[in-house]
Amino acid sequence: MPVIAVTRERRAGETRVAATPETVKKLIAAGWSLTVESGAGTTASFPDADYAAAGATIAKTLKDAVAKADVLFKVRGPEADEIAALKPGAMVVATLNPYQDRATLEALAKAKASAFAMEFVPRITRAQVMDVLSSQANLAGYRAVIEGAEAYGRAMPMMMTAAGTIAAAKVFVMGVGVAGLQAIATARRLGAVVTATDVRPATKEQVESLGAKFLAVEDEEFKNAQTAGGYAKEMSKEYQAKQAELVSSHIAKQDIVITTALIPGRPAPRLVTAAQVASMKPGSILVDLAVEQGGNVEGVKLGQVFVTANGAKILGIPNLPGRIAADASSLYSRNLMAFAVLLLDKEGKLAPDLEDEILKAALVTRDGAIVHEQLKTAPAAAPAPAKAASAKPAAEKPAAPKAPAKPKAAAKPAAKPAPKKK
Repeated sequence: MPVIAVTRERRAGETRVAATPETVKKLIAAGWSLTVESGAGTTASFPDADYAAAGATIAKTLKDAVAKADVLFKVRGPEADEIAALKPGAMVVATLNPYQDRATLEALAKAKASAFAMEFVPRITRAQVMDVLSSQANLAGYRAVIEGAEAYGRAMPMMMTAAGTIAAAKVFVMGVGVAGLQAIATARRLGAVVTATDVRPATKEQVESLGAKFLAVEDEEFKNAQTAGGYAKEMSKEYQAKQAELVSSHIAKQDIVITTALIPGRPAPRLVTAAQVASMKPGSILVDLAVEQGGNVEGVKLGQVFVTANGAKILGIPNLPGRIAADASSLYSRNLMAFAVLLLDKEGKLAPDLEDEILKAALVTRDGAIVHEQLKTAPAAAPAPAKAASAKPAAEKPAAPKAPAKPKAAAKPAAKPAPKKK
């Protein structure tokens, strides 16, 4: 019987876990044996006793947990001690942050582990249940609004009282992907007046279906701003100037601005400039979901709440799904459980078909080498960290991944990738 190990997350600030008692029970029923390192689920509110009741073996140490494991499930990439404990030929399934965390890829390759990056699972129908980017971005969009509302310090809905009326908060969401759509829905449920923007005309209908107002310069160029594949086209400088003027005047009137744009393998695009931040009212809030890749907001600081000279607050909170660790772990572990099905043959033996389009797309290391075509050569430069505000603004505009009935969080890199949402 093949063995899956689930270890405690060792990256700073990571509260999620790669398996829950629910998925442990289902994986065992599917033919796996599960070993869980003691304390692995504590920060996500899953005690050892629940894992044991589900049928898992509780290992007291990391070495005991990993020693016999055929597959290691992780949320983040494994640390050096975890990699060193792997048996030869073991598989690792995790979100490996492959463009930025080159050192982990090289360590996995050196250990001759077969590593699968869940971010690279392709956008095909049968892989939707494995889409970790969407499952986690949904929660990130929700949590962004909760964090923004808490920091705002005023009521979100309109309230009519005998003492007078309190106006509803104005929320502006920049980027309409999975995270953006959930942010819109959450802000609307809290009673805010919500607007949203995106460079793809197809997102207008989605925004309006959630009860929000779409903001864009809707000229002929905008109407043709999307490729047949659902990606955003690069807009002319004239259009960019008109859109920047419209967005700038709108941001100045907002109470909460939420930005969600990401580009795989590159620094996050700049959506809000220092000048636009300076135009906002005292007490207004900006929540930057892209802070871990440099940030969409000029002046954002990783892991900090930065108060600007005009009294606006820029929230650079990393790992928003980790702030809802129990639910985030439940969704993530179900993604991995679906992926695990592909690692077994019809007899229940560990025999992954590496020609399967899902496994082939997600495989990043094997037989001592980095094998993914887009990762064989180390990147020239890693995405820049979030910095303090500078005097020179940028003017890139957001773009979202296509989001029809079942939106996705991020597309795999294309020749000209558009900004994707968390």
